[in-house]
Amino acid sequence: MEKKENPKCPSSEVDNNPEDEFQALLQTLEQQTNWDGQRLVKYNGFWLLELLFRPILSARKYFKAKATDVILSTMPKSGTTWLKALTFSIANRSVFPIDQSPLLTSNPHKVVPALEFNLYWGKENPDPELIPDPRILSTHIPFEMLPDSIRESDCRIIYVSRNPLDVFISHRHFLLENKFAKDAVPLALDEAFDMFCQGIHPFGPFWDHMLGYWNAHLKNPERVLFLKYEDLKEDILSNVKKIAEFIGSPFSPEEEKQGVVEQISRLCSFENLKNLEVNKSGNVLGLMKNSSFFRKGEVGDCVNFLTPEMAERIKNLMEREFQGSGLIYNI
Repeated sequence: MEKKENPKCPSSEVDNNPEDEFQALLQTLEQQTNWDGQRLVKYNGFWLLELLFRPILSARKYFKAKATDVILSTMPKSGTTWLKALTFSIANRSVFPIDQSPLLTSNPHKVVPALEFNLYWGKENPDPELIPDPRILSTHIPFEMLPDSIRESDCRIIYVSRNPLDVFISHRHFLLENKFAKDAVPLALDEAFDMFCQGIHPFGPFWDHMLGYWNAHLKNPERVLFLKYEDLKEDILSNVKKIAEFIGSPFSPEEEKQGVVEQISRLCSFENLKNLEVNKSGNVLGLMKNSSFFRKGEVGDCVNFLTPEMAERIKNLMEREFQGSGLIYNI
């Protein structure tokens, strides 16, 4: 039965009786089942995985951002792993020589914790102060739903967007491989795609997610950097320098002469990370295989799975939703 959505964000979303409060809130929200069998809840206009809903509420209530924080945000499967590796390496290049980088022995998702997956996963109010400054954290939370302290502080936010068609295919493979809903029978590709076009998918609708960060970037480009995955693939060197400048750690002429930009780009390349032993086995949180974060990483892989009619449907959808925003995506 469809449940009525509560458009407000109660101040008591999470309190001293979290289980009762959480269950009470759930009862007010519209719910759906994702194509892979995972439960989704609609909150403030976005579809969120139920298993992440409580950590998100906790982060919204308790997280206190610092001006020195760097928040990395994406839709799932939009370049999150790559962005984590790049930003961590850029920010810590004076701490870890390239040949001693933690990325050589740890998956990027363990090096850069996520608000909803790591920090607040199973913890009502953890102590983020334990993370050394400058803190680099990631999230899939839509801009409008970020903790107030992030949106209102002087911390930096880097957002990477990606062609939604590639996002859909990459996310589908990821969910099929990890099978979060073990006993569920996944819907066929065309049915899953139809849900995606309706905006019913984790952290969707994708167009509202992208527009939230795009508009924040237009309003305050010094605080919100909006990048495209495809641009990173086309010219990684200039984008590595752009990220460094944005977080207040530009490369010196001497560093550029020594090839530090190229070294970081190679270290964090898809091919290099994929071939590291640490990313061939093991998992994150006991849920996600390290190897599942490194499938192809290609631009345009969607053409191998989707029909021209499907691509046209997304193109028309984006033209309608992005009209007047200035955000253009060629697909």
